[in-house]
Amino acid sequence: MKLDIIGDIHGCLDELLDLLDKLKYHQNNGIYSHPHGNKIVFIGDITDRGPDSIAVIRLVYQLVMEQKIAYYVPGNHCNKLYRFFLGNRVQEKHGLETTVAEWKSLNESQQMDIQEKFMTLYEKAPLYLQFEDMKLVVAHAGIKEHLIGQKDGHTKSFVLYGDVTGQTDHQGKPIRRDWAKRYRGEPWIVYGHTPVIEPRQINRTINIDTGCVFGNKLTAFQFPEQTIISVPSNQSFQPERFTDFPDNP
Repeated sequence: MKLDIIGDIHGCLDELLDLLDKLKYHQNNGIYSHPHGNKIVFIGDITDRGPDSIAVIRLVYQLVMEQKIAYYVPGNHCNKLYRFFLGNRVQEKHGLETTVAEWKSLNESQQMDIQEKFMTLYEKAPLYLQFEDMKLVVAHAGIKEHLIGQKDGHTKSFVLYGDVTGQTDHQGKPIRRDWAKRYRGEPWIVYGHTPVIEPRQINRTINIDTGCVFGNKLTAFQFPEQTIISVPSNQSFQPERFTDFPDNP
């Protein structure tokens, strides 16, 4: 099996379509295929902040649930949208407000369709993907080696939010420990969640969230080839949104 693992999309539909084209996925009458049978892996956070979250939900649902040429794992933004659709009280900020506004602009039938599609996608998704034969794990915010195989609350929190300290920096962003610097496991860990200007590869881990929604680029990591493929973002560049990973605690 060959995988094209795609970083955080955040509602950037045009860039996703550009990336699928660059990865050689062809569309015929709305059906996608790859000449060599490659499969896509979506690393989570497919919605929020970008201009076309509803269309991204439709496309990801099609590729994962209908065509079955893709895998999907949820991110923290996916978890929040799921809780919104459950009717839970969640704060409509940090990007959720953009997806909710798009959804509310639909008619009732379309709203029900999108809600059902997203909730099905989320409920059928594993917390993270473990390809044991390939020595590969895909998890939204990463995973420590001793947590691989676990599904408890601590593991879920780590996979969705990373190794948070509970503190925030001067910009209000959560301060996270640099778990990848200490990773010594055998499986490759491919993750996103924390925007970086260039994919960050260290100790058999790679962060491929290159901040498409913040104006940089959308990136895929091809495995097992370990090739990086990117397309430029159409969004406004926001340099303050990126992390350069200094010596974290």
